[in-house]
Amino acid sequence: MKLRITLASSLFALAAAAVPATAEVSPLDLVQPIADYKIYVSENSEKLVTDTKAFTDAVKAGDLDKAKSLFGSTRMSYEAIEPIAELFSDLDGSIDSRADDHEKAEKDPEFTGFHRIEYGLFAENSTKDLEPFADKLMADVTELNKRITELTLPPEKVVGGAAVLMEEVAATKISGEEDRYSHTDLWDFKANFDGSRKIFDLVRPLIEKDDNAFVAKVSGNFDAVDATLSKYKTADGYQLYDKLTDDDRAVLAAKVNTLAEDLSTLRGKLGLN
Repeated sequence: MKLRITLASSLFALAAAAVPATAEVSPLDLVQPIADYKIYVSENSEKLVTDTKAFTDAVKAGDLDKAKSLFGSTRMSYEAIEPIAELFSDLDGSIDSRADDHEKAEKDPEFTGFHRIEYGLFAENSTKDLEPFADKLMADVTELNKRITELTLPPEKVVGGAAVLMEEVAATKISGEEDRYSHTDLWDFKANFDGSRKIFDLVRPLIEKDDNAFVAKVSGNFDAVDATLSKYKTADGYQLYDKLTDDDRAVLAAKVNTLAEDLSTLRGKLGLN
């Protein structure tokens, strides 16, 4: 999904623009981190295909309980590489759009993908009439994997993706709007977090030598978000998001916002603005 334009995202952009580059980074310095990230993206894309096959097979078989149990975990590979997936707007729209992106909401024939199936499974408590959506989702993630294999990753999109993943959580997902029928939002948050941290860890050595204080601060903020998410881990994955109190959500939002603000300066520190 393309990010909604919000005051929060505007503030993140202003913060990023205000920070001068502090690392002596040449294009050659970025070659290895970008190559390593391409491997990470490809691995997640392949896992997405495998997991989506199991998920859509359960949907098509009419196994409601199994399909429900697989929904949150299946989406994680997509959410971890969302900034790259969003480069293909046609596929992103068909895989990950939400009902309010469509004129007729849940009844709109253009509303497809994970959240259309989620609506059927959790809101209507049925697999009835979901087979065409399952087949389309499987075709779309297969096509996404093919395109990612052939893609040359733009360094500014990769580095900027660390902030994008956390900004999206902070600006829109924290409300619970993403997985509104299943309430599996914490699976998404964890995947967004992991994808963001992967990018940061790959470029960290390029910044550390010139700005160790920044690296230590961001690393500490990642640890704080991770510790907060860990509180809600269960044997089956994560606690359902609608079970969190308003105070729980406020604490999580504050930590994610702090991290997102710092990460919004990452591109500038590497001279990629």
